[in-house]
Amino acid sequence: MNLNGRQPDQTTLSAIGLQIMWDRLISIVEEQAQTLIRTAFGTSTREAGDLSAGVFLPDSRMIAQAVTGTPGHVNSMAESVKHFLRKYPIDSMRPGDVFLTNDPWKGTGHLYDMTMVTPLFRRQTLVALFASTLHVVDIGGLGPGPDGHQIYHEGLFLPILRFIRAGELEQTVLDIVKANVREPEQVEGDLLALVACNEVGCRRLDGMMNELDVTSLDRVGEHILRHSEQAMLAAVRQWPSGTWENEMTIDGYDAPIILKARLTLSARGIDIDFAGSSGFVAKGINVVKAYTDAYTSFGVRCLIGSDVPNNAGSLGVITVTAPEGSILNAPYPAAVSARHIVGQMLPDVVFGCLRQARPDAVPAEGASCLWNIQLSGGHLLSEYQAQGRLREPRFSVTSFSTGGTGARPSLDGLSTTSFPSGVRNVSVEILETISPIVFWRKEYRPDSGGAGRFRGGLGQIIEISHRLQAPMELGAAWDRILFPARGADGGLNGAPGRVGLASGQRLRGKGRQIIPAGERLVVETPGGGGLGRPELRDQQALAADLRNQLISADGAKRYGHS
Repeated sequence: MNLNGRQPDQTTLSAIGLQIMWDRLISIVEEQAQTLIRTAFGTSTREAGDLSAGVFLPDSRMIAQAVTGTPGHVNSMAESVKHFLRKYPIDSMRPGDVFLTNDPWKGTGHLYDMTMVTPLFRRQTLVALFASTLHVVDIGGLGPGPDGHQIYHEGLFLPILRFIRAGELEQTVLDIVKANVREPEQVEGDLLALVACNEVGCRRLDGMMNELDVTSLDRVGEHILRHSEQAMLAAVRQWPSGTWENEMTIDGYDAPIILKARLTLSARGIDIDFAGSSGFVAKGINVVKAYTDAYTSFGVRCLIGSDVPNNAGSLGVITVTAPEGSILNAPYPAAVSARHIVGQMLPDVVFGCLRQARPDAVPAEGASCLWNIQLSGGHLLSEYQAQGRLREPRFSVTSFSTGGTGARPSLDGLSTTSFPSGVRNVSVEILETISPIVFWRKEYRPDSGGAGRFRGGLGQIIEISHRLQAPMELGAAWDRILFPARGADGGLNGAPGRVGLASGQRLRGKGRQIIPAGERLVVETPGGGGLGRPELRDQQALAADLRNQLISADGAKRYGHS
């Protein structure tokens, strides 16, 4: 197929031809992501979709990303390819090479995320790079949770390196990885799934370029990036110009954390400055700058330019600054394992600024950061040894759990919804199949949504035990226990989160803790804030909430009704 109806010429591609190539690129990266889902071993990728996939120009600019994936992975990965090219310039790459890292500062924020880059060569010329990421079930170290004081405590650190050299696997690299993780088969399978998904992207793009008789992506890439940037700037100019500030306090680990932002909208773009935010801490809740950029820009894009393609062109309109040494720009070797706790609060911080510009267009705060339940066990725990369970098999699982989102303009908040992360939950049947845990309860948490003209989304109640009445280790990494999601425009706060044992003992929201043998873990996730004064809520909507047991009779009193 010749897109011009004449001899191929990259400088004269028609508008229709460029659109065809753009649509094909989206199809290619989505197939890349679906390949990863279908071949990955870990449930985080296979079931929850905790991944990203994209295609880049040879100069490292992302031109297309898969719809499937999470903002923390996609938007961080958009910058990570630059680091790969600094370590391995194009003239050092060869056909059949594949590169790998889990460097939090050059990847997507913590050691559990593997980022892989594969160059595509045609006639010995590099024409594109495919990148993908996923979250592995284990990376050694202390295990999941924010207990580490430095990155060295958190697991195996892989600098940017060659994983495959000219088509030959670097077996030593794989052997080192497998020797340092608790689930070597799963981690090996996930790494090879990354290889496969990038390879599918390369094959599909090579086939497209053959079919359309083009030799370079430069023309279509520049077209995509230029139009995306222009569309994003046009979206910004639909908002009022000005500067607004917002501040949020969250639980932190040993002491509360302050997140402070100053957002400026102008005809030139969007600038967000986090000066005044708390400093980094000696626990694994710190955020690297790339992850701060990722969720800050995502918060903006939820409200401004949401229909503009997400690539280097549109992302370039947003500038994010955070003081080095702050909780949002933590220096190496700070601990960052549970960086999502703080990083996923940033869209709400951005919303607080933008609400002052357009009060009618911005939701209230939500639970925001994921309430993942990370459980492990096995014969190496001292509690197992004390019971003589030396042959107890090891296990490590993550249940992606969520709270409620904030109420939206003219709509209630979404209950038990993964915002801003976007991951799916892993079904309880699968978790019970691959591990010895049992889910006894998983239901909406009544009255957890903040009252308002539009109600905040509900959290959930989850109750879990060990099938064999053995002890388990909990890697708690949760927030919104001390400082719940705030309501807006007269709406009330959402309910704070709670965690404890069925016997009544309260547990900490962060840190490794033992669930004793025979006990049940009870997790109550936070609700979203309400929007507008509660007494203005529609009576039919209130009656439906009562009928559906989303609020109780006592909860209805918050709306001015008995």
